[in-house]
Amino acid sequence: MSDLVANRIRGHAAKLGLPHLAASLDQLVARANTDKMGYLDFLDLLLEEETGVRDGRRFRTALRLSRLPHHKTLEDFDFAFQPELDVRKVRDLAALSFVEAKANVALLGPPGVGKTHLAVALAVAACKAGYSIYFTSLDDMVSQLKEAETIGRLPQKMKSYLKPSVLVVDEVGYLPLDRDEANLVFQMIAKRYEAGSILLTSNKSFSEWGQVFGDEVLATAILDRLLHHCEVVPINGPSYRLKNRFTALEGGANVA
Repeated sequence: MSDLVANRIRGHAAKLGLPHLAASLDQLVARANTDKMGYLDFLDLLLEEETGVRDGRRFRTALRLSRLPHHKTLEDFDFAFQPELDVRKVRDLAALSFVEAKANVALLGPPGVGKTHLAVALAVAACKAGYSIYFTSLDDMVSQLKEAETIGRLPQKMKSYLKPSVLVVDEVGYLPLDRDEANLVFQMIAKRYEAGSILLTSNKSFSEWGQVFGDEVLATAILDRLLHHCEVVPINGPSYRLKNRFTALEGGANVA
């Protein structure tokens, strides 16, 4: 390919918003020559490369805007440390059929068993598949909604929790809510009902949610909508944080 043609292709690629093609044309042509590609195969290569770059860029941007506390995946999770966890169920959830069905997932268990890690891993998988995601703790979400309600911007703020395909709500039950706060949570869950997925983590059993939300009737209404289409994953095992703490203490004792 002549320099004139190559420069013209780069110019066209830049105008069409195909920066990867413009920057890597020589390498792609060399690859096509080495593999003796036909015209259609070469065109397929160009489009595949550009699409891959764009998907990667979209994925990184979406992760950055999601407010996830970390980007750990299922591959980072130590399933052997939680032998009672239904690994097959978790793997099935990672196939994201619950997102397509606009259903929910509830990860229940005591502190430190890996609930947030699994919720984040499923959210990362959803983001990689092209779904929009957003992460919040229940306490932070309630604080944000209360502040918005005070200044008359509740509908606008509520949209940030209604828009994503997957909303991760972490730490349900760590702090009790009053009735007004619980009502804000009910509004959010009612509006997302069959419209988008919620991935939540909680250290409380559902029978204790009346105490969490300060009102048995309101808690029942929340659970009614949340659990209608929901996969419940109990995690009743040891704490990772205590494991790491004990390991550190044992290491220190050995050194001493």
